[in-house]
Amino acid sequence: VQLQASGGGLVQAGGSLRLSCTASVPTFSRYVMGWFRQVPGKEREFVASISWSGTRRDYGTSVKGRFTISRDNAENTVFLQMHSLKPEDTAVYYCAADENAVSGAVSTTVQRYEYWGQGTQVTVSS
Repeated sequence: VQLQASGGGLVQAGGSLRLSCTASVPTFSRYVMGWFRQVPGKEREFVASISWSGTRRDYGTSVKGRFTISRDNAENTVFLQMHSLKPEDTAVYYCAADENAVSGAVSTTVQRYEYWGQGTQVTVSS
């Protein structure tokens, strides 16, 4: 399984970005997908997760109401739409895939995910 994330960059506070992550798997619709972020010296932080069909989503407290996770199973891609960005959102963002979750579930901890992308840097200037 390979995950390729893209869409990071530099944005001013209050702006928006959309991250994408494409997976090279034949059964993408059977993976719970998630986004995490990490800054140097800190643990990887849960951002968002989405179930197989996209009917269930969960968000980290700090991004709830500002970020939206979605997926396109036909394109093997998961998205993270980020609005009202703040300087504290600055981090490397990682997408991840959980192949052991069941239908309808989401996964909110690092330990649940078997596969990780390479990360994409998001920098929010004040």
